Amino acid sequence: MSAVLNRTSVARLAPGLRPAVDPAELRTRVVHFGLGAFHRAHQAVYTERAAALSGEPWGITAVAPRSAETVHALRDQDCLYSLTERRPEGNASRVVGAVVGALAMGPDAKAVDALLADPEVTVVTLTVTEKGYHRSPLTGGLDTAAAPVAADLAADPDGPLDTVVGRLAAGLAARMRAGAPPVGVVSCDNMAGNGAALGRVVHDFVRASAWQDRAEILDRMAEAVAFPATVVDRIVPATGAADRAAVVAALGVRDALPVTAEPYHQWVLEDSFAAPRPRWESDGALFVPDVAPYQLTKLRLLNGSHSALAYLGTAAGLTTIAETMAADWGERLVRALCAEVSPTLPLGHPDPLAYADDLVVRFRNPAMHHLLRQIGSDGSLKVTERWLPALRELRARGTSAPVLELALAAWVLSTQRSDAPTDPADDALAACWGPATHPAETVRALLRVLGAGDLADDDALTAAVADRLPALRAGRIEI
Repeated sequence: MSAVLNRTSVARLAPGLRPAVDPAELRTRVVHFGLGAFHRAHQAVYTERAAALSGEPWGITAVAPRSAETVHALRDQDCLYSLTERRPEGNASRVVGAVVGALAMGPDAKAVDALLADPEVTVVTLTVTEKGYHRSPLTGGLDTAAAPVAADLAADPDGPLDTVVGRLAAGLAARMRAGAPPVGVVSCDNMAGNGAALGRVVHDFVRASAWQDRAEILDRMAEAVAFPATVVDRIVPATGAADRAAVVAALGVRDALPVTAEPYHQWVLEDSFAAPRPRWESDGALFVPDVAPYQLTKLRLLNGSHSALAYLGTAAGLTTIAETMAADWGERLVRALCAEVSPTLPLGHPDPLAYADDLVVRFRNPAMHHLLRQIGSDGSLKVTERWLPALRELRARGTSAPVLELALAAWVLSTQRSDAPTDPADDALAACWGPATHPAETVRALLRVLGAGDLADDDALTAAVADRLPALRAGRIEI
């Protein structure tokens, strides 16, 4: 039987398969919330490369908001894991060593807070998905009425908290009280203005707390905590038993937590850090004064077309992105959506047409098996960010948006399926479907669940979306 991946077994691997840096030489200088595959295939890889090239000991302690099992599995492997790049010409695997610690946010609350207050920690990053921010769809600020947020506000901040926002706010408050050095808190989630969005919900939590010194904490945070905006890009499919078997074949060790990814990766960051950070630019990260052009382009073109492919592919009975691109409508959908949405993007870099060309190549990669169900999850949050702002802009200009209407119809249909992807608004979405409800009324009700009352009141839009439903129910994708 093959050995388990750990520091002992990794030392026996060929040099090209080992981590780019010796994990024993790293210290925790970055805390990351979200122990998922994307972080391990993206920010952790950038950080490992930065440490290797600079000689600086940038290690990461990753905090899992939910899954203690993942924490235990990673600890059992000395926090090592494998990354496999799925290339058309053949896969390439190696071990990544940037993560030096793993904590469960609830059980390890005191250890998490200690790290957040540690002067050596100068960067905090997050990949907790859109739903982890608990934003109000009406205000964009923290939804203090949401049950998990309300419970955290009423809880002892030194004990376990249920939300990342609450834990982060409590940890930063402790850091401010201790007079620790400044820190950069970096959202790596797919939201427009993600830095400002994160800063707002954290400030809102402090403001809504019962802490007697909350005003002083907010004043100190204004000087000592930066929330730079970022754009992250790498397709990271869910892994399974076949991936674990492939790692054994490629590396000769058993990895319980392998990650796979496409070769492409990008990271664009707002150059507004308040404290030392890894030299991520040594691995190609781009630091710019304003990430908005990159952010909107990625959100509306890549993420927008990804979601469209997911819902339309599901309607057509397909399973993966590669299958949708092999369909006679796949490439046409991507190019048509990019062309339709491009007038809503800022002028300048990146070029939408060239971006669409790259998307077609990336989505077609036959080695990738990115599940439509995975991409289609949490649709009520993703659709709100990826499609609706562009749809509003186009309709305000009097410009038709047939591709976005088609995509929205496919999402509408997905909310009725018995095997619909998971969504935090499942119950509210299901309640929109009544046996005698007219399709346009259903569309209207679903848009209201998304907080899009303005679009729900647009009779022409709801009728156009409803008119698309019969063809989609029959599995016909008409672009």
